[in-house]
Amino acid sequence: MTDIAILVAAYNAAATLPQCLDSLCTQTLHDIQILCVDDCSTDNTLSLLRQRAKEDPRIKVLQTPVNSGQAVARNLALEHVQAPYVCMVDADDWLSPDALEQALNVFKAYPRTDSVLFQLTLHYDADGHEEDYGMPETLRSGHAYTGEEAFELCLNGWKLHGLYVTRSRIHKAIPFDTATRLYSDDNTTCLHYLHSREVRACSGIYYYRRHEQSMTNAFHLLRFSKMEAMLSLLIALKKEPLRKGVLKAYEGQRWISFVAYYRLYLEHESELTAEEKADLQERFCTILHTFRPSRLPLRYRWEPGMWLTTSFQWFTLQQRIYKSAAGRMIRKITRPLRA
Repeated sequence: MTDIAILVAAYNAAATLPQCLDSLCTQTLHDIQILCVDDCSTDNTLSLLRQRAKEDPRIKVLQTPVNSGQAVARNLALEHVQAPYVCMVDADDWLSPDALEQALNVFKAYPRTDSVLFQLTLHYDADGHEEDYGMPETLRSGHAYTGEEAFELCLNGWKLHGLYVTRSRIHKAIPFDTATRLYSDDNTTCLHYLHSREVRACSGIYYYRRHEQSMTNAFHLLRFSKMEAMLSLLIALKKEPLRKGVLKAYEGQRWISFVAYYRLYLEHESELTAEEKADLQERFCTILHTFRPSRLPLRYRWEPGMWLTTSFQWFTLQQRIYKSAAGRMIRKITRPLRA
């Protein structure tokens, strides 16, 4: 019987894919499915996957009809899962040799557990150094969170990360959110935790590769899709029986993020074309009108630069004034002393 299915979405990943697949094929847990999806790569990713599938029958290779992003690719793989548990591993990441076995052991020991997190190590390509993600110590010591507790830890600055094994029935009921090409798959993690009876951690390690110029670190227009991704999660959360105050707290985070992205836009405005600026302005205006003062914590009605107004004209004016005032303050602080 197959114990765990692994979803691997790959796009132009030929350089890192061998390490990823090596870590999966040499797992101490042998009865696994490795479902690899080529998302219309333009390098030799597909041929590499096909060759590895010939060498290991546990690897199944799938293809998206058009380049669609990781969430769509993973959902395609999810349709082929034939195991009671499922996880994802990015094509440039890898697992410790016993990671899947350790996760399975937790499920066996605690029948009410529905999601099991890996220990997460951040690997930095630039100099090869590694850092621990830093999950709550209670989780490391074997403590179980309820699904709602784990969900709220995700909303609260991602104190729980999103690299875990979950029951297939939960994942198939809640596939990856495809609202945007980036970020919306994070929404799925929050909902998986929310729908879990218990969430625990295992001692297996997930190695997450950090690229200096990754899409989420560098300035790129796709970064602004975070706004639509957060709105997509809000729509999903409105259908959930949440504790009073959770939605308001999330709306506060969404507002902080929205304002931060508008300030990022102002910082890079001169680098954008007229068409790009017009597109972003329209998106900002649309998202702004999804906020309501009554849904936000009271402090955002008075904090300078954070006032919520449903008038996009007044919002942009407020942010430009705030940017100008902040710039003057920085120049005043850093002005060289005169002799």
